Amino acid sequence: MKRVLVIGSGISGMACAVRCARHGVHVMLVSPDPSERSQSIMAAGGINAVIADCDAGDSVACHIEDTLKGGCYLGGRRAVTGLCENGEEILKMLVGLGTVFSVDKQGQPLRRAFGGQTYKRTYYCGASTGKQIVSALVMEARRFEAEGLIERRLRCCFHSALIHDGVCYGALLYDETANKPEAVLADAVVMATGGQNALFGKTTGSTQCDGYAEGRLFMQGAALKNLEFIQFHPTTIETPQKRMLISEAARGEGGRLFYERDGKRIYFMEEKYGAKGNLMTRDVISREMGAVKEQVYLDISFLGKKLIDERLPEVRDICAKYGSIDVYTQPIPVSPSVHFFMGGFAVHSHHETNIRSLFAVGECASMYHGANRLGGNSLLAAMYSGGVAAEEIAGRPEVGRAPDFGKFISQEYDKMQERQSADSPFPVMYIRDMLAESMRSHMGIVRDEKSLDEGISDVEHLLSVAEHLRYDSSVRHYTNYSLTGILTLARATLQCARSRKESRGAHYRSDAPKTSDEYGFSTIITYDGGSYNVRLDKEHEYES
Repeated sequence: MKRVLVIGSGISGMACAVRCARHGVHVMLVSPDPSERSQSIMAAGGINAVIADCDAGDSVACHIEDTLKGGCYLGGRRAVTGLCENGEEILKMLVGLGTVFSVDKQGQPLRRAFGGQTYKRTYYCGASTGKQIVSALVMEARRFEAEGLIERRLRCCFHSALIHDGVCYGALLYDETANKPEAVLADAVVMATGGQNALFGKTTGSTQCDGYAEGRLFMQGAALKNLEFIQFHPTTIETPQKRMLISEAARGEGGRLFYERDGKRIYFMEEKYGAKGNLMTRDVISREMGAVKEQVYLDISFLGKKLIDERLPEVRDICAKYGSIDVYTQPIPVSPSVHFFMGGFAVHSHHETNIRSLFAVGECASMYHGANRLGGNSLLAAMYSGGVAAEEIAGRPEVGRAPDFGKFISQEYDKMQERQSADSPFPVMYIRDMLAESMRSHMGIVRDEKSLDEGISDVEHLLSVAEHLRYDSSVRHYTNYSLTGILTLARATLQCARSRKESRGAHYRSDAPKTSDEYGFSTIITYDGGSYNVRLDKEHEYES
């Protein structure tokens, strides 16, 4: 029987696992924690789709154009077309699995407006769409677990891939229960590891999504793409642990951004962009907020208690719990925060990387969003990409007999043992905090070459000491061995941002504020023995 190893059990990972199981393929679904603790449950706003009963004038073609335009036309038209054309089918499938979408009095699904979209096409489950979809997929996955087609492995982390002559034969995992590495052979490995939040410390996302897998596989030969495009969500509030997202749904329902000057409210987005100013794309709003010296607020109080309670309960609860804010009567103080990574693994149309039998899906794969993602497209892309990869894997023959990886596994184990006896005054988390501080400073909403060079210098210094750090007994074993991969990914991200000497989408250079046709291609970066090689994909090697 064909065997597939899926790393990550959020929505994209489960979507892939379930689709593979339906084809009779055995799946091992690996994650440190249950799906109910994945970043996917944080997705609040909704999922985009154009269905038969859409707004007058809306169409799949319009959704395609909005997506391409929002991504500054760096998303592949063929891939975006497939994504948007399958929206209605994916929505129906989710309903069939038990996802409970919000409906009107006639029982018809409700939809709301999201930034950058011409029409209302974002379907939602209150303010907890991600939770609902995860719950539905978990129940479907359990059905296949009972049949023996899906095997869950919890408290298990990715360490490295088993690659020989450009083909992936499985992965080396670290079992945190047994405290030892374990090699797992497979006919295909699917990475569904999310974004790169650890690079920036406090973000709106889960700290479990740290970018290590991308960094490690980059060092093993996997090409990465468009790392410079990092989306800042304009409306978040700070807590001691992270930034809490105030969903775009609040603005989709009519919420207004303003600041106060001389006792007067200035609705700056509406003044500059008109009636739809509060629903401009996230990069535009974040930059406009960054240019304002005063504190920016989001007001939803005028929407009324009934609408807030029915459609924005999670926004209400987050503000009350983390900011002691009564949204019925008070505006919400907001500021931008790192939220989504458009860059990730460079994948071909079936989500396979440049390494044979190594796939990537969901946020860790750079495919549909180009230079900027539209709200509501991430959940759609997670579901769709998982299915695309699964169909490709199911239709292939088994990969064949694997070579002997004994020497490689032994070397990796020896490295772990050496690090445990290393001598350094600094624990790993101290270095992680230094990295996050540097990245926030040098890879923010607005960048320039001088600052990016300083960031590169910072990360190179951290890399020079990373292998000599002692293991920190206060953190998980994974946190210790993942440091070098995370730092390498940070270095690659800065290099991509430095190489793109223009402003496009979520990448804004104050020293190159205009968009240039010269850079109208995706950025591809590869790694060769410590050398970071950047090029523009002018030959459309990853045209999708």
